[in-house]
Amino acid sequence: MIRTFLFDMGNVLVHFSHKKMCAQIGSLCDLSAQQMGDILFKTDLQNDFERGHITEQQVHAQIETAVGQPLDFDGLFRACCEIFEPNHSIIPILDTLKSRGHRLVLLSNTSISHYRYVKKNYDVLQRFDDVVVSFEVGAIKPEDAIYRAALEKIQCEPQECLYTDDIPEYVKQGRRHGLETEVFTTSERFIEQLSERQIEL
Repeated sequence: MIRTFLFDMGNVLVHFSHKKMCAQIGSLCDLSAQQMGDILFKTDLQNDFERGHITEQQVHAQIETAVGQPLDFDGLFRACCEIFEPNHSIIPILDTLKSRGHRLVLLSNTSISHYRYVKKNYDVLQRFDDVVVSFEVGAIKPEDAIYRAALEKIQCEPQECLYTDDIPEYVKQGRRHGLETEVFTTSERFIEQLSERQIEL
């Protein structure tokens, strides 16, 4: 029997776009989205930020160095964070699961900036009993450490927890840790996946 549900955040609870983030940051310094993407993702900068290994101030300084010009701190992080839209269709699912006594836990690769933005602007995270976020754990999916941290938060046996994520590689790694898993595509498909497990909403 499933007692706990472990949800990814990006493109499950909220929709987001790294491409939009790169385009918005790039527009501050006359770089293309591709050029900014190279700065963030072809180095360790974004991953280090999501692991919590560097601060917002250090990210700001490193981007300024990479682009060779000063950038307004607040403007940079607005460009970084204004990339989310709520997935309204997931809310009734969360509310029903919660009303039936299931424990809800977040498992997300995210930076402190993105997590704070989502928490401030949308109420979806208020439904969760606990969170496992990469910038606090110091590890990102699919690294073992973040899954071990999740196992400490679910308050049940791994096989009593259903983990859903939009990235198949991360789902596969969750399965290796003993979790029940489903790849998330849409809320409608997730309802079908629950029904296939005899969990009716």
